[in-house]
Amino acid sequence: MHRLSVSAVPRIVATLILFSVACFTQAEPFSLDGDPVIAFIYASPAKDGGWNEAIDNARQKVADELDVKVMVAESIPEEASALVNAVDLFVRRGANIIVATTYGYSEGVKQAAEKYPHVAFLSATGIYNSDNLESFYARTYEAWYLAGMAAASVSETNKLGMLGGFPVSVVNWDINGFALGVQSSHPETTVNAIYTNSWWDPVREGQSAQSLIEMGADVIANNLSSSAPFSAAERNGNYSIGFQLDMSDAAPNGHLTSVVFNWDQYLVPTIRKIVEGSWTPDPYGAFPGFAEGVVDITPLHADVPADTRAEIEAVKARMINDHFSPFTGPLLKQDGSEILAEGAELDAGQIWDMDYLVKGVTGSTR
Repeated sequence: MHRLSVSAVPRIVATLILFSVACFTQAEPFSLDGDPVIAFIYASPAKDGGWNEAIDNARQKVADELDVKVMVAESIPEEASALVNAVDLFVRRGANIIVATTYGYSEGVKQAAEKYPHVAFLSATGIYNSDNLESFYARTYEAWYLAGMAAASVSETNKLGMLGGFPVSVVNWDINGFALGVQSSHPETTVNAIYTNSWWDPVREGQSAQSLIEMGADVIANNLSSSAPFSAAERNGNYSIGFQLDMSDAAPNGHLTSVVFNWDQYLVPTIRKIVEGSWTPDPYGAFPGFAEGVVDITPLHADVPADTRAEIEAVKARMINDHFSPFTGPLLKQDGSEILAEGAELDAGQIWDMDYLVKGVTGSTR
């Protein structure tokens, strides 16, 4: 996960329910002035081994596939004024397509989009959309559902562990997606979830992973960027699951799979539309998943049984072709209260509003 500033956490639950549609009046596609000149803005080094690096890999493909000039700014603070200052500099240098790469830039991107109506803005995990601005994130819970199926198939203790940053919707839906994938074939297997209350704290992540292992978890799913949980799993001879990038190098023996972003599958076609003059920002933001190729899982560990592999491929195909959602009823909260009746399905707004954990998950969002 990206390095969301701690001060933003109380606001994210309220603001990420649905992407804002304020000031959205567009009837015609956005028209770009001049040849495309693109800029990516990062809150920390681009090669951070996690969130930023996944987006930066896509940046390289944008440059190669579209044969366009791409500029980069790194370590720009998650403050509106800092973001706007960076945008000012890029616009003076001719940039007319700007990609902001973290939720913490949301307010600054909104201000910049209003200041420069002839510049196109794409905002990763942002909360605003307008005539020249589209926020985007991915349906990561789809891939975590498949990872849960794989994890349950190799567990001997029927106890799994998962690390998350903060109890916000984009983390809760990954934990819940993982747990529901586990329960789809192994309903007796439970998931113990720990929130570290940080996006990047290798010491705490390593300690939390070790704690989960001592409580019986023989698969550690890591929804963060640090390699510490993989090291803990390897030391104990356990399996682990990575996030954002292929983390197999961090756990050469026990890496089960990684849930990965393929942001180029969103950015390349979207920027191509901007260049061609056919881009109309979605008033609710872009929310791609398996069907668009934006999320995926890496090749499975050899210990995953053949029948589970086949089942995973079948469910993935349903997600792509039939729009199967992991959040289809019957769905229960931890306390057994009903979220969804059988056959009902959460819509995007309900997913963005996910402030609970499902039955079968141990842990607290408070």
